[in-house]
Amino acid sequence: MSDSSAKPSSLTAARFWPSWLLMGLGWLLSQLPYRLQMALGSWLGDIAYHVIGERRRVARINLKLAYPEMDEDERQSLLRAHFRSVGKGALETGICWWGRQSKVDRLTHIEGFEHLEAAATRGRGIILLSAHFTSLELGVRMAKPFLRELGYTTTAMYKAPHDPVVDHVMRTRREAHIGGASIPDDDVVSLLAALKRREAVWYAGDQKGDRRLSVLVDFFGQPARTHSAISRLARISRATVVPFFTLRRADGDGYRLIVKPPLDHFPSGDDRADAERINGIIEQVVAEDPAQYFWLHQRFKRKGHNPYKRR
Repeated sequence: MSDSSAKPSSLTAARFWPSWLLMGLGWLLSQLPYRLQMALGSWLGDIAYHVIGERRRVARINLKLAYPEMDEDERQSLLRAHFRSVGKGALETGICWWGRQSKVDRLTHIEGFEHLEAAATRGRGIILLSAHFTSLELGVRMAKPFLRELGYTTTAMYKAPHDPVVDHVMRTRREAHIGGASIPDDDVVSLLAALKRREAVWYAGDQKGDRRLSVLVDFFGQPARTHSAISRLARISRATVVPFFTLRRADGDGYRLIVKPPLDHFPSGDDRADAERINGIIEQVVAEDPAQYFWLHQRFKRKGHNPYKRR
């Protein structure tokens, strides 16, 4: 049995003390004023840029593939800004888990509440179609009051971290603030049950999948293996799919909770066309602030093609 399956009662063992100290530090940092947190996050991002060289290399390759029209100086500037955004994301995790609701509400600026209202009138579960932006941890917590007003419980799918202390804290704090029970990323039965109960489930649409559950379509002009599960989930559950993203405001005053119109004629019956449509929506939001998209994954790796392989 792996550490990730450890029960809460076993997490007081000495080998977990460093993880608890890290969680305690996260709680302390979550109590700082917001602008100080973001300044600290930028500083942490600058440190990470120099420390995690392999991730820096992956991000540099991704940016070169996605933005070939940029010169090297422009891409380098974007790369540094991205690492600062990742550093801010680490502090935002603390805000999500331990921040006061009054603080979260003050930082929230929703755009497109009418689209949530339109989705709610359909009387079905809602898939909050999102992607891996650096502020993603805050999004569902910020959306909870608006969805609760419409009669929806909110939850999210998640991939369990290897550290059982982090897993335990993440699940308990998310569930305390988001509403519904977190759903493991491989638990399709629970996901479908939540949608059939007319809940709103956050789901990242920019995941890679295996060949059985993915299609090869363009993403930023590059062929990328893209998960097709969302089409199948929407077909089985008859859920309404609503594009939903979280971006930091350019003025530094909190976050834009971006809600786009529910997807009509979705799924279309063509998984490839659906994936292309989703990728196009994500690209449009990334274009608003490319530094806030998570460029550290090997997104363009596929069978027979590995741009990340060292020559």
